[in-house]
Amino acid sequence: FVPREDAGERERGEKRNKQTKMVTSTAAHVAMYSLCSTSSSNRILSITIPALNVRIGRALGGFINLRRAVATASSSRAGAQLQTQRSIVRISKEEQKADREAKWTLPPAENWQSARQSRKYGLENDTDRVFNNLYGDHGVDLDSARARGDWFRTTAIISRGRDWLLNQLKNSGLRGRGGAGFPTGLKMSLMPTAPENAHSPHQPQQYLVVNGDEGEPGTSKDRQILRNEPHKVLEGAVLGAVATDAQRVYIYIRGEFVHERLILQRALDEASESRLLRQPGDAARFGANGTPLKTVVIHRGAGAYVCGEETALIESLEGKMGKPRLKPPFPAQKGLFGRPTLVSNVETVASIPTIARRGSKWYASLGRHGNHGTKLFSISGAVESPCTVEEEMGIGLRDLVEKHAGGAKGGWSHVRAVIPGGCSTSMLPRTIAEKVMMDYTALSAVGSALGTGAVVVLDDTVDVVEAVARMEMFYRHESCGQCTPCREGTGVLFALLEKLLAGDGAESDLQAMDHMARGMSGHTICAMGDAAATPVLGLLRYFRPELESYVRKASVIPTKPSSRSVFRSA
Repeated sequence: FVPREDAGERERGEKRNKQTKMVTSTAAHVAMYSLCSTSSSNRILSITIPALNVRIGRALGGFINLRRAVATASSSRAGAQLQTQRSIVRISKEEQKADREAKWTLPPAENWQSARQSRKYGLENDTDRVFNNLYGDHGVDLDSARARGDWFRTTAIISRGRDWLLNQLKNSGLRGRGGAGFPTGLKMSLMPTAPENAHSPHQPQQYLVVNGDEGEPGTSKDRQILRNEPHKVLEGAVLGAVATDAQRVYIYIRGEFVHERLILQRALDEASESRLLRQPGDAARFGANGTPLKTVVIHRGAGAYVCGEETALIESLEGKMGKPRLKPPFPAQKGLFGRPTLVSNVETVASIPTIARRGSKWYASLGRHGNHGTKLFSISGAVESPCTVEEEMGIGLRDLVEKHAGGAKGGWSHVRAVIPGGCSTSMLPRTIAEKVMMDYTALSAVGSALGTGAVVVLDDTVDVVEAVARMEMFYRHESCGQCTPCREGTGVLFALLEKLLAGDGAESDLQAMDHMARGMSGHTICAMGDAAATPVLGLLRYFRPELESYVRKASVIPTKPSSRSVFRSA
């Protein structure tokens, strides 16, 4: 929300009659990619603008100049250009006061507990799976992929056009599987239509980037797809390019995935020889039926965790240091090489062909409202059989662990905590984990998140304080150092946790941890500040007795600050 007004005009407006005064040049600019959570935007979510299907609200001076907005990716402000329409709404001082005092929150979440009781979620039929070769039981070559249904009638799907494909993705309810959970169809529709002369292979005007830089601790889903379903990724990249009107696709793979990159490169060579797509320098520009071939390039990253963020990934692709960019402009406006770019996760892109072939109604029938389809979950930690498995969204967390990972070691009663979506999500105590559903709505309602779907089970032999300290050591090491809250905050949080573990903690340290973590959240260019703060906030919320026990030990047996260090390698 960007308020703009002329000071003189506002002063003159204050002198007018109470019923007719107005601020003539105040404008509300609505971000299409994220919700502003500052105090000045609390009122933004109260009035609906039909043209954007978003909410706007209070501006400076208590008045808003409502403006209908037409979404244009070429706009210089957050993907939405606002065109003036005369419509003035007055907001009372009482409402302004309530907005200042109230903390902005999302709309009330659906009662996930009643939803869990009404139906038992979980795939009962293997035909409903998107990934049929997740464990490498079959070949990864082109003939084996075609036998499983990949590349089947792909040209017919392409011939239906971009609008049809976007409608299928929107109606399916597919959301980004990389962690943010943004609706895929809506995100792709924000990409502008490329000009007619943009389909030259030598001067591409728009790009699709497939994010295979899987660095979230505990996550192994994208690696399994790249290793065992490479042609599904390539076909999804082609259809994703159609949906975004992109002429070139970059598949960005984490540098450590050497084996997976070689497999994907062989699959790319097979598809190019069969004229399903092309590589730079290939003579063939059109397929057998005259369809323009999409250019696909594999790019190997250097292993930085922060390059999982879309703008840092783009910087890395351009040969620069992987540091996130300020937004706006968003990648859909100005991304790779200054051109419109869409960045999407490997699992998200690989799901597109199956949705296009089987239809959006089939995919939307899985899961529940706002949480449709299937999801890959990586289960590890104190379980009998760690694995990566595809399951229906909404399955219970305990059901997921017991059904596919053989249950927790020693039984569920020995579980102390569960991390539901990777280390950047808040860990949950056993009492909540045994009831919560694995989807965006339910996990958000209990103060955590689905994230990448990386489930890590911690039993009663694990010290949760030490576990979070190791997470903070990781985030301190991986911070790019661009933003002060993240660069300094990760080090401070790790130092405070190490101090507690060393027996030197005090009650004031817990307050300092809470203050620092909250100060990091929402105050960095990318979401890494939030990712580093969330484990600490979850620890303070659900496991405060464990923290206080270290404080009590320190008060009974005081030690010197330099007496010992739990993590000497740090």
